[in-house]
Amino acid sequence: MITYIALLKGINVGGHKKVPMAELRDLLGKSGFEKVQTYIQSGNVILQSSEKNRLKIEASVKSAIVDYFGFEVSVLVLTRKDLKRIVDNSPFNVEKKKASYFMMLHDIPDDDLVKIASEKIYENEAYKIIEDCIYYYSAKGFAKTKFNANFFERKLKTFVTARNYNTMVKLLAMSLAIEKGQ
Repeated sequence: MITYIALLKGINVGGHKKVPMAELRDLLGKSGFEKVQTYIQSGNVILQSSEKNRLKIEASVKSAIVDYFGFEVSVLVLTRKDLKRIVDNSPFNVEKKKASYFMMLHDIPDDDLVKIASEKIYENEAYKIIEDCIYYYSAKGFAKTKFNANFFERKLKTFVTARNYNTMVKLLAMSLAIEKGQ
């Protein structure tokens, strides 16, 4: 079995697209996934599957949610190795890394699109687009930034879902525990 991390975008935000985690765990378990766990209410799921194609897992999770909850959500599925690579590749020093956000991209954008998106800058905000992640730091905190996922989605032509450093570390720990059978 392969351990995956499924990141759902835009659920349980402002009363929209409500997905209770207990129902989601039950739904995904009934959909053939094993050892399904969730972390906080913002759409972080760790699960196991024998399927090797992450796009098929994304499609299965999306389909189950549409059938059960009645709305579509964007889903990004990564392996633990993928998530660890993303965290390890952060260009920021340790202090900034711990205060940063990881805006993960569904697809690796073309270099030309990255160049165009990287031209926009704001004071006290820093970001670096590396492969399938935008490493993002704001001295004011993420809630007060001028950038948002929609800007990057438009410029890079792929969907973006963001998680903070603490969530990334927790997802790595949870996925490791599942792999070790704990």
